[in-house]
Amino acid sequence: MSLLKSHYSTKVAPALKASLGKKNIHAVPKMEKVTLNVGLGSGLKDSQFQETVAKSLQRISGQKPVLTKARKSIAAFKIRQGMPIGIKVTLRGPRMYDFVEKLVAVTFPRVRDFRGIDRKSVDQSGNFNYGFKEHIAFPEISSDEVERLHGLQVTITTSAKTREDGIALFEALGFPFKAT
Repeated sequence: MSLLKSHYSTKVAPALKASLGKKNIHAVPKMEKVTLNVGLGSGLKDSQFQETVAKSLQRISGQKPVLTKARKSIAAFKIRQGMPIGIKVTLRGPRMYDFVEKLVAVTFPRVRDFRGIDRKSVDQSGNFNYGFKEHIAFPEISSDEVERLHGLQVTITTSAKTREDGIALFEALGFPFKAT
């Protein structure tokens, strides 16, 4: 069992149960999945760029990424239906906890000019979204072997019902929010 999962079940969940006034431990918000997404954008037609993004996502997550395809054609963006427009990975279970632990302890401190996470990163349903401008903040990617930088969107889906419950969960897990 990962350190973060054991920390959640022994310390975070009971503390959240008391602070949020929940009667049942199963009503306490918990993480359900982590989704890493890269929109191909300018690299839509470049198959080598798609390969590079897929390899970097695989290194970061430890799991094989999946191509996301356009649902409908949009002429203004030169996109046809079924054309690959992004690459994503969904993490659940032990890999999810390992990734979040690495995200908080290693990746956020490595981001250039990092001043903390804005509380607006948690939506009304208690889910967390954060966009990295450069994927080199992750420890698996060494900056000397990178040919082309790309961004990366991290979404953590929770069972929280409100924004306040989501923020309480992420603060208890050690996410570095900005002081208000």
